[in-house]
Amino acid sequence: MIPRYEIPEIREIFSDEGRFNTWLEVELAAAEAMAELGLVPAQAVRVCRERARIDPKRIGEIEEITRHDVIAFLEHLEETVGPEARHLHLGMTSSDVLDTALALQIARAHRVLLDDLEKLLGALREQALKYKDTICIGRSHGVHAEPTTFGLKLAVSYAQFKRDHERLSATAEGLRVGQISGAVGTYTSLSPEIEERTCAKLGLKPAPISTQILQRDRHAAYLSALAILGADLERLALEIRHLQRTEVAEAFEPFTKGQKGSSAMPHKRNPIVTERVAGMARLLRSNAHAAIENVALWHERDISHSSVERVIIPDGFHLAVYMLRKMLFVVRGLVVDSGRMAENLALTGGLTASSGLLVELIRAGLERKAAYELVQRHALAAWEGKGDFRTAIEKDPVVAGHLDRETIERCFGQKPRFIDVTYRRLGIIGE
Repeated sequence: MIPRYEIPEIREIFSDEGRFNTWLEVELAAAEAMAELGLVPAQAVRVCRERARIDPKRIGEIEEITRHDVIAFLEHLEETVGPEARHLHLGMTSSDVLDTALALQIARAHRVLLDDLEKLLGALREQALKYKDTICIGRSHGVHAEPTTFGLKLAVSYAQFKRDHERLSATAEGLRVGQISGAVGTYTSLSPEIEERTCAKLGLKPAPISTQILQRDRHAAYLSALAILGADLERLALEIRHLQRTEVAEAFEPFTKGQKGSSAMPHKRNPIVTERVAGMARLLRSNAHAAIENVALWHERDISHSSVERVIIPDGFHLAVYMLRKMLFVVRGLVVDSGRMAENLALTGGLTASSGLLVELIRAGLERKAAYELVQRHALAAWEGKGDFRTAIEKDPVVAGHLDRETIERCFGQKPRFIDVTYRRLGIIGE
């Protein structure tokens, strides 16, 4: 990831030093499991744990010769530990280390991601409560539809991110597995018991079956869940971008002291954060596509997935956490103009009452087709500037023959209903 979008906690997990230290965790856990079963000397494993030191630069130098990163890593351990290092990696293949260590790295990065997702959920809940009764126009196809509330807009995103939390947690659990099964997964020089003990030490479950690798549908599922999270973040960002347009001007992302909007136009106050989030969502989707391409590998394994994962997994976490933190900043600092919302609500002169009028006319005995055409005729005339919609409705003899003045008044004063029910279903408010 380029420095501009790096997340320090994610960088530490996936750095060379973080990666090699995680490999060492796996090697030591496997050696200790073998020692418990009397397969290697326990004292030798203790020496390995005490003496092992990681120098990424030195490993890189060795890899220039070996052209194999795991062998370079093991040769470096021989240099730092001494003869006892021969008891490490006994009977194991490279992917036993790589895939098990990757599971640990993903679990740690996942925890960082969930922490930030939970903060965003908290901020959305707070703002959804604050604006629960702030009436604004709802839009379909970008066109005024019926009144809603700004709180309900935010509550929809709250519900989506709760589902993201569930989806990410489920797919992360599918990745909380390790393998210590040897070449092509047949335990030729190992045993399932070594694998079980090693995974238990690392807080993982043994994969029920592996070839020479863990199958990549697990990773594809998680990257796909990340992509859906990105799409949900983009949806919220897009809503705010629309609401910040000059013609709408109902809600704005924060504009901090000293911030500039344009190098040429000093008046500009652009939605740059939400636009950035929308762009990053495209990257997350492309990463998910690459992860799905990684599922089909030759026979028991090839390494065409390896080079892809070195990019898409760390970058996926950098992108997702960066986006979460930016949207947390936006949600917490939202500038909401309820006055402008009221002005926009009144723009169509009551046309948004059409649905309520249609329902009441049908209930009063008018056939649906006739009721629809009546309301639509007056609405289109008003839209074209040929009179006031409400006045036309009140003067229409057919309407007067079916609806009393109180019912008409209720239609034009219609507000969203059952908001508390929705909020209780989402857990935003209690029973």
